[in-house]
Amino acid sequence: MARGDILVRIDEADARPLYVQIADQLRGTIARGQVGDGDRLPPARELAGMLKVNLHTVLRAYGELRDEGLVEMRRGRGVTVLGGASTRTALAQTAARLVSDARGMGLDRREVLALVEEQL
Repeated sequence: MARGDILVRIDEADARPLYVQIADQLRGTIARGQVGDGDRLPPARELAGMLKVNLHTVLRAYGELRDEGLVEMRRGRGVTVLGGASTRTALAQTAARLVSDARGMGLDRREVLALVEEQL
């Protein structure tokens, strides 16, 4: 995937810290399969420049993704996506467990969706 294909936007009205917004959007890009195993994310300096944010803000977002096992960061090699397809599969399995557990507790669709919405 070309670096220009990765779309990250800052929402000034969003109360969340900038690094959280960046990490969440990149997480979604990975989960949707828009980037996959071995694809490189833009260099932190380049993404910071495109978003007009501090370099350390992007590095913190990348660090979150690294800590979650979604990317690998190597000096001189950049940030590489790990397990993009398997991440989506794992998330789908987690969602299936949630639905199963919710049904077991007697929750209906509306209640489950409300719980998920609270987390977003």
